[in-house]
Amino acid sequence: MLYQSVARSLEWPELTFSFDALSPADFEDLSRDLIGRELSVRFEAFGPGPDGGMDGRHAAAGKRTILQAKHYRLSDFNGLARAMTAERASIETLKPDRYLLTTSRPLTPLNKDRLAMTIGPALRNKADIFGNEDINALLRKHTDVQKSHVKLWLSGAGMLERVLHAAAHNFTMLTEEDIKAKVRVYAENPSFKAGRDILEQIHVLIVSGPPGVGKTTLAQLLCYAYLAEDWELVAIRSLDDALAHLDDSKRQVFFFDDFLGRIALDARALSNQDSDLARFISRVRRTPNARFILTTRAYIYEEARLQSEALSSKSFDVASYVLDVGIYTRRIRARILYNHLIFAGASEAHIQELVKNGAIKQIVDHEHYSPRIVQALTDVERMEEIKPADYPREFISALNDPLSIWDKPFRTHIASRCRHLLFAMFVSNEHGVEIEDLEEVYTPLHQAMSRSFALPFGPKDFEEALRTLEGSFITISNKHVSFTNPSVRDYLARYLSDPVLVGVMAQGIATLYSARALYDHFKKIPGVSKSNQANLLLSFIPLAARAKDEDPWKVISDGPGRRRWVGMSYSDRVELLRSWWKISKRDEFLDGAVEMTSSSTVWFTAWADGRSLPRLIASLRAAPKAERERTKPLVEALEERLTQVLYSDLKLDDVQRIRGEITPRKGHLAPDFDWKVNSAANRVIAEIPDNLDHVDSESILEDYVSLIAQLGPIVGSTQAEMDRAEAAITARINLLREATPEEDELSVQGDNEPETDRFDDDDLRNLFASLLGAPV
Repeated sequence: MLYQSVARSLEWPELTFSFDALSPADFEDLSRDLIGRELSVRFEAFGPGPDGGMDGRHAAAGKRTILQAKHYRLSDFNGLARAMTAERASIETLKPDRYLLTTSRPLTPLNKDRLAMTIGPALRNKADIFGNEDINALLRKHTDVQKSHVKLWLSGAGMLERVLHAAAHNFTMLTEEDIKAKVRVYAENPSFKAGRDILEQIHVLIVSGPPGVGKTTLAQLLCYAYLAEDWELVAIRSLDDALAHLDDSKRQVFFFDDFLGRIALDARALSNQDSDLARFISRVRRTPNARFILTTRAYIYEEARLQSEALSSKSFDVASYVLDVGIYTRRIRARILYNHLIFAGASEAHIQELVKNGAIKQIVDHEHYSPRIVQALTDVERMEEIKPADYPREFISALNDPLSIWDKPFRTHIASRCRHLLFAMFVSNEHGVEIEDLEEVYTPLHQAMSRSFALPFGPKDFEEALRTLEGSFITISNKHVSFTNPSVRDYLARYLSDPVLVGVMAQGIATLYSARALYDHFKKIPGVSKSNQANLLLSFIPLAARAKDEDPWKVISDGPGRRRWVGMSYSDRVELLRSWWKISKRDEFLDGAVEMTSSSTVWFTAWADGRSLPRLIASLRAAPKAERERTKPLVEALEERLTQVLYSDLKLDDVQRIRGEITPRKGHLAPDFDWKVNSAANRVIAEIPDNLDHVDSESILEDYVSLIAQLGPIVGSTQAEMDRAEAAITARINLLREATPEEDELSVQGDNEPETDRFDDDDLRNLFASLLGAPV
């Protein structure tokens, strides 16, 4: 068990902290917890600001101990010394029996001597002054305090490097600055510990909440915490990704962001995902070193539960953890705003206007308070465009109408080439797109729109638009482009509510994926009729003829022999073209579907098309007579494709899923398909002993045993074939167990549920007053 011994050695590294990721308020929290742990006492908390010389107080047996924390992460020792000289009068007024000072500044013995003289007789001993090295020593002694302060732990020396290394081969495209930015503005709250506890108890966490509440941030911080302890991150875009990557020999955390947002909310689409989602969750729960984190918007989750058998079943409802903005206490809301202001480098003039106009209270208590809006309004470039005197009004306006924050920059600050690039992103993958894929969508779209509106365009427009928009509307990381904030997409959806404008866009759409995205958006515009939809589809007729030529795979330029999935499956294309044919009455769409399905250069696969083909064929056969007569060549071509899939190299999962689609549709499928799928299942069971080398998950192998017992007798497998297959699976399981690490819990814990605390208007004023002219 070599792997286990290595894993044990990595359990808890000795970290050194600079405390740069902590705000002054965060440092005060840490100081109270750490010094309290060292002295075995509990310090009463006082908010930052004009605290009268104390950030923590402990009283026992008539004796009073005062703790004061001075972060001063960006100041030199002389700045700290001046601050302590100013505090001398307050300390003497308090007359503590013992005075303790913590600072994130490194201190020499001479520094401590000077501070001791400044503080005066309230300081019992110079050992009661804790500098950077002293605090680090205490943190190494009291690792439980490290574990409860997530921001501190993730910012430790060497920890970021481990996170980046673990994510280096994943499409998440993490950079050190990405992680630092997330950690700095994060406000410690009970959500992290609650999420961590659910993951450690049942291995699966669904983070649900309204838009902008911080679902993805919580999920990402949990992922970072696992990465920092040498887990492998598998950020997935589909359940097929998840099922393909589960490996019991590794410690893996799977992350599926907005998992229901990627599935159209209708019975057909959900039925495609139901069984896979339930099966994968079942496997993760049975796999000791696998964790699965999903995020979804609350209203989508609730609607999906009404339509989905798996999502509504009691057996599936394993981790419905709803992260609601209501969980943010007033203190946490204030801390989120405070952290964003301090780490964005907001000018004192802007903060002063928020404080003196009472806007801080209005923001923190606003019914539409959202971390997403706070992030957007504290962006340094945005603040530079807003005069300090106008800042409170702009902030409140954004809370009243969240999408308004993008309106003025979009309409007046950027050129048409930039607006067209944002349109291209709108019809691309909502979670981001590779630069080369974006350029393929942008160039024809930009040219078509420029011609329609008599605007100039040139060969450098794409490059210049990227450069202009980066940092404001978009983020570029490792050749991957995404919106800086999801609300940009929401704004564009509202802006593109003009059917005429969308019609102009349609003339420049060059891929089926983008065409589908634009058409789906167009259908939702109020007042759009079936006739309007048919007219829009006329612009997509050229795409039908090219449908067979769009390769769904692209070669990864820096990964020889590796490819990535970028398009739509062929069965999805057929279904799309068929639906457009029915709406537009244009035969070009149906002809394109037939040509693609009959082409010798197109190859349908079990994992991409296996389940869709039986449903599509049955739907065509069950259509009205006139449609059946017109689509007969398409049905015949699709039946030939399904036969090819059944005769291809299949996994037991594949054949079971295809059979699950064929069996209930026997009445609308050719009679021999029942025999063909059973024959395929029989063949796969017989060949299992020779096809297990690639299976590295014990839970998948256990499912195989169940499937053999379930399918074998039905599909005609002999008892000898089933016994041989089960024996081979058992041998594979035993081999995997020898190399599988023991189950490892996530070391970092996060904060416990906080005690009910008072955070009144005075506390609110004091917190933000500490940002006005005070070193940090």
